[in-house]
Amino acid sequence: MQLTQKETSFLKDLKEQEQICVEKYNKYASEAHDGQLKDLFARIGQVEQQHLDTINQIMGGTVPAMQAGGNKQVQLNFTPTYNAASSDPNKQRDSYLCTDLLSTEKHVSSVYNTAVFEFKDTNIRDVLNHIQKEEQQHGEQIYNYMAQNGMYN
Repeated sequence: MQLTQKETSFLKDLKEQEQICVEKYNKYASEAHDGQLKDLFARIGQVEQQHLDTINQIMGGTVPAMQAGGNKQVQLNFTPTYNAASSDPNKQRDSYLCTDLLSTEKHVSSVYNTAVFEFKDTNIRDVLNHIQKEEQQHGEQIYNYMAQNGMYN
């Protein structure tokens, strides 16, 4: 598989974005106050590591096959930890972490959206589309946590 200079550039950008995601999710999992949020961030961080590994494989010349039935939405039900009207400093900190990661997911999803259109190889496009869908699911999971805890207006 021969990548164009533009494709290689996109992959380098995606790799940097995924590295940031892995670092943020790991860091924020340790900083979050709510146990449910810690678990959510740790789970998403593991998926982000898989994304990084996938990008590295593509950069190395291998296009991994996506599992059939992948991108299944993981439904997470959160038990509200915080009262909607609460001014608890732990809620404020957890809300900040969620808001930052939701913004990160929006950005990363948009980078994948552009990248999908820039690759000539259909298999790579499919892999990037698969990852983008998972990024969108991460955003939805964070949104759902925030909504359950009165953090999203």
